[in-house]
Amino acid sequence: MILQPLTTSEEEVMQLIWNKGEIYFRELMDIFPEPKPHQNTISTFLKILVEKNYLTTEKQGRINLYRPSVTFVDYRMFVLKRFLENYFNGSGIELFDILMNDELIATDDFFKYMESKKVFESKKTEPENPIQDYIKEITGEKKTKKKDKKKKKDKKK
Repeated sequence: MILQPLTTSEEEVMQLIWNKGEIYFRELMDIFPEPKPHQNTISTFLKILVEKNYLTTEKQGRINLYRPSVTFVDYRMFVLKRFLENYFNGSGIELFDILMNDELIATDDFFKYMESKKVFESKKTEPENPIQDYIKEITGEKKTKKKDKKKKKDKKK
């Protein structure tokens, strides 16, 4: 499904619904922060969110139960990709550079993150078990040396 961008107000409504999981209109009106918009405004937002495929409705008698059809994680990824495209030429490196240079990510936090992802696990240049490798080397097949007959003949002359 192709997502469409949400307005700030639509996003505010979706945040409340994502936090709740599913919600009735009256419930949404009750939890909406002050200053609460008029109920017709909220109703219009819900209608638009259904049209944009962010919500599904289930008719229960005379009222609708609204459920998100787009997860918060999917929407967050959509917003992040658009943000990268619009402000950083689609480059995560440019964003990361600004975050690090402006100290929006603490250096300690960065290193903790990298350690948790085991990025700094160095590639071992030494064998894991040098004794075992040495034993294999001395007990393994000997490499036969090819003798160059011409060189021997030249040396004898």
